[in-house]
Amino acid sequence: MTIRSARPDDASIIARTILSAQRGYRPRGWFDVALGWPEAECLDFMARIAVARAASMWHVSQFLIAEEDGKPAAALCALPAAGTGPAAWHAIEEVAAATGLTASELEAIRQRGAYTRACWVQGGGGDWMIEYVATDPAYRGRGLVQALIARALDRGKAAGFARATISFLIGNAAAERCYSKAGFAFADEKRDPAFEALIGAPGFRMFARAI
Repeated sequence: MTIRSARPDDASIIARTILSAQRGYRPRGWFDVALGWPEAECLDFMARIAVARAASMWHVSQFLIAEEDGKPAAALCALPAAGTGPAAWHAIEEVAAATGLTASELEAIRQRGAYTRACWVQGGGGDWMIEYVATDPAYRGRGLVQALIARALDRGKAAGFARATISFLIGNAAAERCYSKAGFAFADEKRDPAFEALIGAPGFRMFARAI
């Protein structure tokens, strides 16, 4: 196994990682709902965001990739929690303009994506945030995510952060076991009936740990 930083040519892998992580154990994630397009079109838009000038939490520069036999097998994102929301929207605006979306289409994306606001929970401005953790099904059970999380924590510590956080859908038992094994523990959660009616999960849970 080799762990490396993601590169621009990993954009499609990062897009797939984000989509898989957002969906968790449910069939739809944030990009599915906010864009409202077929999966292939969502992935293309997300791959463009991954290499946009605006460096959001979806940008390749924020990701680590675990390879086995030279093939990408798992990935995650790790970055400071501060400012992630505005940066993400700037990236969407950039790609929307580049792909010819109208102002009304962009506003529709914003409105459809607002369904998470009532229950999204993430670390504060002084935290190191780990997100978008996913493994290719063919490589599960090999410790790749634990190795990625350890590397991500090392990066956070080197950058001067004292606490790391990670968020996931309530009810994602596999994620909860994985993050508990990595030393994370329950810190907060938020629930919203409207979110549950749309997605099928009660809301989001956040785990945290010292680094």
